[in-house]
Amino acid sequence: MVETIVWTDAGVVMIDQRRLPAEESYVTCRDYGEVAEAIRSMVIRGAPAIGVAAAMGVALGVLHAGGQDLDAEFARISDTLARTRPTAVNLFWAIARMKDVYESVRDRPVAEIRQRLVAEARQIRLEDIAINRAIGQNGAGLVPDGKTVLTHCNAGALATAGYGTALGVIRAAVEAGKRIDVFADETRPFLQGARLTAWELQQDHIPTTIITDNMAGHFLKSGRIGCVIVGADRIAGNGDVANKVGTYGVAVLAKENGVPFYVAAPVSTLDLTLASGDQIPIEQRPASEVTHVFGVPVAPEGVPVQNPAFDVTPNRYVTAIITERGVARAPYEESLARLAAQRRD
Repeated sequence: MVETIVWTDAGVVMIDQRRLPAEESYVTCRDYGEVAEAIRSMVIRGAPAIGVAAAMGVALGVLHAGGQDLDAEFARISDTLARTRPTAVNLFWAIARMKDVYESVRDRPVAEIRQRLVAEARQIRLEDIAINRAIGQNGAGLVPDGKTVLTHCNAGALATAGYGTALGVIRAAVEAGKRIDVFADETRPFLQGARLTAWELQQDHIPTTIITDNMAGHFLKSGRIGCVIVGADRIAGNGDVANKVGTYGVAVLAKENGVPFYVAAPVSTLDLTLASGDQIPIEQRPASEVTHVFGVPVAPEGVPVQNPAFDVTPNRYVTAIITERGVARAPYEESLARLAAQRRD
């Protein structure tokens, strides 16, 4: 399975997801500014992967900081990384966790501070992989045998440190012996489904078919789809889910046709400070992502464009939320709070 992001002596190495599937190439970020740009430009994407990248960016920044005013430098590093992408809450969760470690050792020698931060960033990566496998185990039983699973965007190994959330559930179901195949929405405008999900599952020899986004309703009505499984970038306290734009439409179509709609995400994606999804900030991406495909213009020059990267699916369309600590069902205010309150292993 592909390694999305790793810490090395040369820097933070991540697969360049902009170039897949045509080219499997890697980017080495040698300072925190390069990590921030990699997140912003979608070299790396997916909420859990962004969190790991942010943690490693903080560690890398402090590793190369001058040390004269480390508090100010730490704040500058954290702020730069926090301003990259506003919707994925894992970004802010990871930075906060690194800040907690920094505060616990800030009076120690600089060499020790650096060592502790690097160790924490590497630990976050390892924990993410273990968390994804637990999500897979918790969700595998929900996948109907002998049916097709529909997924939107990419919530696999590429969107995490490894194994994946939504695709982790699919992988775990296959490992359990279930006979399933996958329909991957292409996911315009960045084509994460066509480029990334299909590539990942093809590597694992899991049967996968690409469909365009506007075909989802047709196949959900056909009876072929056993369930929908997607990831999430932020989940509000009431169970409203922010995920790649287009997810809301898929969820509505799934409910209309009686198909279960599952969200797979780590507890770190929960934002219980928000009462509902109306409060989730929605990132706006460049117009060129819509007007051009691989650099080729497909729209009239100068036409106005709206390009929200995410939409919010109201909780009434969500059958269950699969986490590493268990499966939450409505009423989500109660079930998500219980999961969040559990101690981290």
